[in-house]
Amino acid sequence: MSTPAARPSTKGSALERYFKITERGSSVSREVRGGFATFFTMAYIVVLNPLIIGTQEDSTGGFLGGGDGPNLAMVAACTALVAGVMTLLMGVVANYPLALAAGLGLNAFVAFGIAKLPEMTWADAMGLIVLEGLIILLLVLTGFRKAVLHAVPPPLKTAISVGIGLFITVVGLVDAGFVRKAEGGPLGELGVGGFLAGWPLLVFVVGLFIIITLHVRGVKGSILYGILGTTILAMVVEAVFDIGGQTNEAGELVNPTGWGLNVPSLPSSLVATPDFGLLGDFNLLGSFDKIGIVSAALLVFTILLADFFDTMGTMVAVGAEGDLLDEEGNPPNSQKILVVDSLAAVAGGAASVSSNTSYIESASGVGEGARTGLASVVTGVLFLLTTFLSPLVAVVPYEAATPALVLVGFLMMQQVKEIDWDDLEIAIPAFLTIILMPFTYSITAGIGAGFVSYVFIKVVRGKAATIHPLMWLVGVLFVLYFGIDPIKGILGVE
Repeated sequence: MSTPAARPSTKGSALERYFKITERGSSVSREVRGGFATFFTMAYIVVLNPLIIGTQEDSTGGFLGGGDGPNLAMVAACTALVAGVMTLLMGVVANYPLALAAGLGLNAFVAFGIAKLPEMTWADAMGLIVLEGLIILLLVLTGFRKAVLHAVPPPLKTAISVGIGLFITVVGLVDAGFVRKAEGGPLGELGVGGFLAGWPLLVFVVGLFIIITLHVRGVKGSILYGILGTTILAMVVEAVFDIGGQTNEAGELVNPTGWGLNVPSLPSSLVATPDFGLLGDFNLLGSFDKIGIVSAALLVFTILLADFFDTMGTMVAVGAEGDLLDEEGNPPNSQKILVVDSLAAVAGGAASVSSNTSYIESASGVGEGARTGLASVVTGVLFLLTTFLSPLVAVVPYEAATPALVLVGFLMMQQVKEIDWDDLEIAIPAFLTIILMPFTYSITAGIGAGFVSYVFIKVVRGKAATIHPLMWLVGVLFVLYFGIDPIKGILGVE
């Protein structure tokens, strides 16, 4: 790490004073590099979010934005717009290297679990997202959300970071096709039928070794250079062998050894005029008339709980990776971080692109040296530019971006040594937190299991009086969260 004296060009400048760059042991070049790395590892959401919510009809047969068919360009433009604005806000207001965009998992829940309910429209579904975001904002402003953050034992926060590291590693391996679901067999298998078949998988492996080589040799910018280099390699391979994508226009798997998500070829057009027609296309309370107060309330509760704790885990994990946490395991400006994140949920619903939330891919930027909000400003600007340069997003395939997630997962896994594995009261909850995130493909499920088991073990060991009141409350809420389907059955709610 360089000393402040080694960076006299930024010392005392307005940029330095505002973002505290030297104080956090960073430099402008590292922040810019980190901002680019974060953008490239999460730019896929501009393509993936439209494919999830833009291709689905609501219960009335309507698509987002109206019309007789999907309008993916409009969804992509609004996805990039909200991500850009909210990430900029995170950088300027909270001064934290955390980027935000439409939350994966939440968008699928909105598309398949809400919009398709009887009589529900996309506007009604997005109204629930806005409502959920407003409630979380209220919890933040009253100090409740921050109080919960401080009530969580530091070793459990460490377990959350480690679990997320394993989670994003699995995400990277699965998105690249290196690990795939096995038909009638174990949870997953290597490549296709147990073998690494196809040029795209070879590109992923080469990209992974490129990033590992750069990292172990101490090359600054290893993650970003690895992504860019692997993307160029992918474009060359596609140009030579004409591999094509895995799916056809209907989304059916026709080429298992093809590229995932994007085919890495130069786009025919570099610039496209953005269409922001989805902005404001939501009905705040429409769902209460369509499915009833009880059903709507339970849906809001489900979304709220998932959003609430995903962000908590993500901001702590990113802070741990960048050595930004205080002695209690909390990031700086945590209240401001939570306020911006809550506003992002509201903004995502108001723009009809689903709830926006903090992205764990931000850890890739931190891995490149980002320590301040300047990196988020860079990422936010790149997202805003993407609204005009959306064709370029299709250049980077999964196979070129996901090696970075694997390396970042390793870096986050190193924190596991900070957990006292001889203390069963924390070791068992930590273990459940860590393993359930990748196995359930849910950060919230891992956090919930850790919280509930922590309270349970304290009780059975006769230490109920030592449990923080908020841990009791959160534990009960997670029990309700995990039992939401039986509760709905008891209440007669579909």
